[in-house]
Formats: sequence, structure tokens, C-alpha cells
Amino acid sequence: MLRKLFYGIGIFFLLSNTGFAQLPDFTEMVKNNGDAVVNISTTQKAPDAQIPGADQQQQLPQDVPPEMEEFFRRYFQGPGRGGVVPRETNSLGSGFVISKDGYILTNSHVVNNASEIIVKLKDRRELVAKLIGLDESSDVALLKVEAKDLPIVEIGSPDQLQVGEWVLAIGTPFGFDQSVTAGIVSAKGRSLPDGNYVPFIQTDVAINPGNSGGPLFNMQGKVVGINSQIYSRSGGYMGLSFAIPIDLAMNVVEQIKTKGKVSRGWLGVQIQDVTRQLAESFGMDRPHGALVAKVIPGGPAEKAGLQIGDVIVEFNGQVVETSGELPPRVGVTPIDEAAKLKIIRQGEKQDISVKIGLLPAQQAVAQANDTTSPADTANNRLGISVSDLTAEQRQQLQVEKNGVLVQKVGKGAAQDIGIQPGDVILRLQNSSVRDSAEFNKLVNKLPAGKSIAVLVQRNGNPLFLAFKLEK
Repeated sequence: MLRKLFYGIGIFFLLSNTGFAQLPDFTEMVKNNGDAVVNISTTQKAPDAQIPGADQQQQLPQDVPPEMEEFFRRYFQGPGRGGVVPRETNSLGSGFVISKDGYILTNSHVVNNASEIIVKLKDRRELVAKLIGLDESSDVALLKVEAKDLPIVEIGSPDQLQVGEWVLAIGTPFGFDQSVTAGIVSAKGRSLPDGNYVPFIQTDVAINPGNSGGPLFNMQGKVVGINSQIYSRSGGYMGLSFAIPIDLAMNVVEQIKTKGKVSRGWLGVQIQDVTRQLAESFGMDRPHGALVAKVIPGGPAEKAGLQIGDVIVEFNGQVVETSGELPPRVGVTPIDEAAKLKIIRQGEKQDISVKIGLLPAQQAVAQANDTTSPADTANNRLGISVSDLTAEQRQQLQVEKNGVLVQKVGKGAAQDIGIQPGDVILRLQNSSVRDSAEFNKLVNKLPAGKSIAVLVQRNGNPLFLAFKLEK
């Protein structure tokens, strides 16, 4: 027992002397930067509430305490005929000062639609903030308060961050001012479903509601990100936190200051990841790149000759490993600048030059509910029946030309890969599908035991899938 004790003490001193047992000390960093982190509270107007029967001036319940009369009068009698009760909601978030004259960065979702924004400093001063501008796509907002000589943060470089490096967050989780949490960088360049133009920094720093908009510091005490999102099933911290890289946020700030709005580069394609089976079907040695599932008519990609089924593997000399890496790079490319793409088309590499366009406003995607048609064809090798599209269905499903409508899905390869009734099949193994007759001819010619790519459109969105036929 004594021998084990001395052995343990020896190991402790050995690790201490070699530095392995030393954890980082964040005290000086917090002292130097805490004053520049602010609490942001907002008031937002919510839709007016309609109190049932309020226009009938219901009587108050009996034995109501005097101090509660106003409360019950509001909800039992309403404010007058119609029973409409105006409502307000409040929210809390964080932010940080980036200039001594009062410019403050935070998240767009913290201040969007706010009728009043109050910034609370560490010295307990409360200042009314003006919203200078925001960008919902990147979730960045710029505020301004009237003040002088405010403490500011120092801006760092996210590019120099390394996975495993220590980082620190200061914010207002659940309204607790100046809360400090620390962790490490878990990953870089994460793509999230609602953040296509942001290569998020993933950390395991404890981030909770109220931390949104607060700074993420590196070990040099410089801001490298804005804490923005968490992955959670409970609404609280679960070890997956995401921050907006500060260089992207500062680009947004510059555009808001100079132009009053944010412009992004646009390629004019819809893309997806390349799976193992898709890579095999496209003649690629391994899955990588961004697979073009749709080329927008009239967009930069169409003008440059990009085609459905092309795989973009490089953008301006930078390797594209996953589809999520491409949108942020295109987004920060100046409008009208020529970008060089390296693509794989039917197994062959090609170079294409594309003149980057301006990202247009997003348009709502129409979804068709009625996908019935009497012109079903018989089941084929894929186990599905399809029909030709009517003019009305093309308009509803946003299919300009080609394509067949999936009516029924039985047992077979199509069911195995998730093809559903209502899907539109546009391409099959590099061939466009004009109608149901051609579709069945293509199916009959498909080879067995080889990965086959099929392009479907579902709820207005294109999607490549891959399957193999046994016979």
C-alpha cells in the first residue's frame, strides 16, 4: 500500500515537471476582457391575444384580493370590445464591444424584431442601443450605443485555431451576468442545416440560452468567434456548441457600415455530399467534393457550362472535401470575380471558370400535395411505378422539363434507398429522363452489381441517390 502511495506521488511530480498536469489559467484573460462583454435585453412585440368572450365583459370572480384586481380585470373583462390584449415578450442575450465609440456585435436572432434594445455594461450602466444592421444568413447583428472610451475586445484569427486548443466564453446564460466557461475546439468548418454560409467552430464550451452573441476567446485573449448555437435535446448544454468565425462576422460588419446591407457571392447550383456508392457510379476513387444536383437556369454556373452530376473538388485552388465547405467560400468571393473550379465529370477532371454572381433573395418553395395521375406504368426492376407529368403538376412541383412522377413504391432497390411516392425522377445513370417510356427503357438497360446514380426531386429540392441491382 505504501509503495503504491509513493509511486502515485512520483507520477504526479513527474507529470507536473513535464507540464502535463498543468491546466490553463484564465484569470488574467477574464480580467482583461470581461469589461467589454455586455448583457443585451430586448423587448419584442408579440401578436395580440384574443380573450374568448372578452367582448361580453365577464364578471370578476368573487373574493379577488385587491392587489390582484387589475390582473383579473385584464383577463376576464379585456381592454374593451373585441377582447384584444397587446402582448410583449422579452429576451436575453450577450454581446461584446468592438470599438470605443460604442459599436457592439451580437447575434441576429437576439435582436431581430426588437422594439427596444438595452445594453447593460459590467459597471451596471444601461444604455439604449440602435440596431445598425443585421444579416440573418450569418446570424450577425451590429448595434451602436452613445458612449465614449468603452473597453473593447481584440480581434483574433480563426484560421490559426487548432482542434484541441483551449477556448473561453463569457456571457449571460439564463441571465447570469459575466459567466465564464471554458473548453476546447472540437472541430472547425462545421456546416449546419440553417447556416449554409457559415463554417462554424464547434467547441465543448458550456453554452446555454443567454450566451448567444457572446465572444469566444483563444488563449491569447483574442476573440475568434461569436457563440451562436447549441445542439440540445433538452434546451440546455450537451457538449456541442457552435460559434461564428469572427473574420466572417467582421466582413458582415464592414458591409453593413459601408453599404447598409450584406451581399454574398452566388454560384447558382444546389449541391450535396458524395456517398461511397455515388462516388463509384461517377467513376471517382473515393467520396469527396460537392455534387451538383441542380443548376439554376440563368445562373452563373449554367452560363459557365456546369452540369448536373458534376462534382466540384476545388474552388479557387482550395480543396473541397465536403459540400458544406463550398457555400462559405463562394459567399465571401467578390461579386463579378472569376472563380476557378476543378470538377469531375463522368470520371474525368476538368477546369471551369465561373463569374460569381450576387446571391438573390430566397424564394419560397412550393410544395404540391396532389400527385395522383391515372397514367401509371407497370412495376419495373426498381420496384416502382411512374407516370408522365401533367402541365399542372410541373407547375406545382417546379419541374420545367423532363422527369417522371413516382406513383407507387414496392419492394426493391428504390424502396431500399428511400424513394417515395410523389418524388420526381429526373436522371438515371447520367441520362435525362424525358418520360415514362424512356424511363422504363433506361431501367431495363441498367447493369447488375454496379452502383447506379439516380437524381430525384422532392418538395422542390434535388437529391442524388445510389443503388445496386442484383439482377
